[in-house]
Amino acid sequence: MLKLAVMAFADGEPMEVSALCARQGVSTKTFYKYVARYRAEGEAGFEPRSRRPNNSPNQTAFEVEDRIVTLRKQLDDAGLDHGPTTLQSYLWRDPTMKGRVPSVATIHRILVRRGLVTPQPHKRPKSSWIRFEAPRPNEWWQIDFMQWTVATGVVSVFNTIDDHSRVLVRSKAVEHPTTIEAWATFCEATLVWAMPAGILSDNGLAFSGKLHGFETVFEANLRDAGIRPFNGRPFHPQTTGKVERFQQTLKKWLRKQPLAADIAELQAQLDTFADHDNHERPHQGIGRVTPQAAGM
Repeated sequence: MLKLAVMAFADGEPMEVSALCARQGVSTKTFYKYVARYRAEGEAGFEPRSRRPNNSPNQTAFEVEDRIVTLRKQLDDAGLDHGPTTLQSYLWRDPTMKGRVPSVATIHRILVRRGLVTPQPHKRPKSSWIRFEAPRPNEWWQIDFMQWTVATGVVSVFNTIDDHSRVLVRSKAVEHPTTIEAWATFCEATLVWAMPAGILSDNGLAFSGKLHGFETVFEANLRDAGIRPFNGRPFHPQTTGKVERFQQTLKKWLRKQPLAADIAELQAQLDTFADHDNHERPHQGIGRVTPQAAGM
């Protein structure tokens, strides 16, 4: 065995090193390396050693890693997005991180190494998606509603976003998702953002009666105002995917807030989130800028 041969040679026993190394399948350089280690360290010189370099100039500094982990926890505790892309956007805004912001891939690796990322199944590649987007702000809006629970019971929330910039033009809590409340929500949004050329919704009765052979108040008022309504195909929520995705984000944030006592308190929470979403939250779908900066 090579180990015994090294020990014998180091103790002065003569041998043909080249022939021995050929039989053992090692280089003479390796043989003499172990001889030197054995003389210096004894049998401990044969223990495997890490090949990690003494210095890693491209390794992310520990304080940067800690900042990423801390920021992720802060965003998670607040119910806000905290993926690698979002984290990088926040780091770019941090003046103490100037020149030290890692790539999205590096941030992901740090989160994995720290045990903060749960492996997910492979998803459909984004390159296979067929995306559509309004070419300008106020070209069309998307509207939908979701249910939420307050201390007095279940209520509804109408959400309306601009398709181009993702600005949340109105988020309104109501008792019931009626077509009249849908129109009231739309009108409140237009007081701040002016009227869009069109509005996209699903086929819920709050918005459209086409599938049932009648016109809702929402549709009639849009027609009278010269605003074109668009409706997605039945059972095809991808058509209003932007507002659907927004509502997932909103629900995630609301779960981290205290249970609202009533609609008024829920509305205050919605208004707080709207301000954050429009002015602070970077959006991956619009180049990692805030909706307000995207053109509204």
